[in-house]
Amino acid sequence: MSNLEVEVVVVGAGQAGVAMSEHLGNLGVPHLVLERDRIAERWRTARWDSLVANGPAWHDRFPGLEFYDLDPDGFAGKEQVADYFVAYAEKISAPVRTGVEVTSVRKHDGRPGFRMETSDGTIDTRFVVAATGPFQRPVIPPIVPADAGPVQLHSNAYRNPDQLPAGAVLVVGAGSSGVQIADELRRSGREVYLSVGPHDRPPRSYRGRDFCWWLGVLGLWDLETPPAGAEHVTIAVSGANGGHTVDFRALAASGIQLAGMTASYDDGVLRFANDLGENIARGDANYLALLDQADAYVARNGLDLPEEPSARELGPAPESVTDPLLELDLSGISCILWATGYATDYSWLQVDAFDDTGRPRQRRGVSTEPGVYFVGLPWLSRRGSSFIWGVWHDAKYIADHIATQRNYLSY
Repeated sequence: MSNLEVEVVVVGAGQAGVAMSEHLGNLGVPHLVLERDRIAERWRTARWDSLVANGPAWHDRFPGLEFYDLDPDGFAGKEQVADYFVAYAEKISAPVRTGVEVTSVRKHDGRPGFRMETSDGTIDTRFVVAATGPFQRPVIPPIVPADAGPVQLHSNAYRNPDQLPAGAVLVVGAGSSGVQIADELRRSGREVYLSVGPHDRPPRSYRGRDFCWWLGVLGLWDLETPPAGAEHVTIAVSGANGGHTVDFRALAASGIQLAGMTASYDDGVLRFANDLGENIARGDANYLALLDQADAYVARNGLDLPEEPSARELGPAPESVTDPLLELDLSGISCILWATGYATDYSWLQVDAFDDTGRPRQRRGVSTEPGVYFVGLPWLSRRGSSFIWGVWHDAKYIADHIATQRNYLSY
């Protein structure tokens, strides 16, 4: 592939890269998709064994293909999701080259376009689309020293309970990943502690409709910016075991010891903030607010959807709220599992497209560096950008922008 010239290069062949290829292909734009591993590799090898998608199959897909042999209301397993994108790439004849890593991208000097260095030679291109997504570098807060005693690993390295050393486990982070992993560990017979921070907690379903449907009809997928202070708030929702609403009271009743945010470590003792009750209360408020909006929508539109008064029965606060755990002696913990998210890694993209914190400067994926685009990031254009179908729509906008720029350049 040495010294290749391609008009558009898409870096990454996950859901974002495949979506970009479809839209560029439909517009007749010559392009190439480069992937350092396999198509949708992160779904296969950077997720735990029992992971399923958080949205039902009717919702978490591209418009042009349904999931094979899966009930529309079911939740696809990680291998099914990866196979889906492989099948989709084949369906659209996406020009994907796997096993090719992009090591650098730099602007040409004195002429348009970019020089791309890869593990398989150089490419000159006019447009670059960064479709590597948000899950590039696992983030572990620098709280507990590596030599403190317990094994420490990020959720991206977790596969199943048998992988961990025998003994109690502390899971830090109560978004979808942390909650599902903590529940799986408890079901396997482990003693489990779960550190809970601020979160949104939508109902898995309400009045016979999945929360994805409710967010759609209520226009909440189309929010263009997160609420103030909620840019990094996690979403506690689960498709595991057929899908269910995350209930921290039920998790506590199952034997999981809840605690507030992990705050500090000193001399073998981990300390938690005294904010568990506040975090759960705010999650409850978020949950009840969505029920209120759903009820109002039903009444306003005269829909025949069954009432569900039991959904509002939250129950008493668990003992972990009334008598909070503020310290934990780590001598009794065999493993700390950090479900604390990821950071992007654009070290290969050496152009003037980032702010002082390393975040892309862009609007709806169109970078401040002409010819560079981003797709697959949360809140790229709206709340739905984090979901598979949202990526597809974001990619369409970016492909249209590229096609328009090509027309100007060819004049």
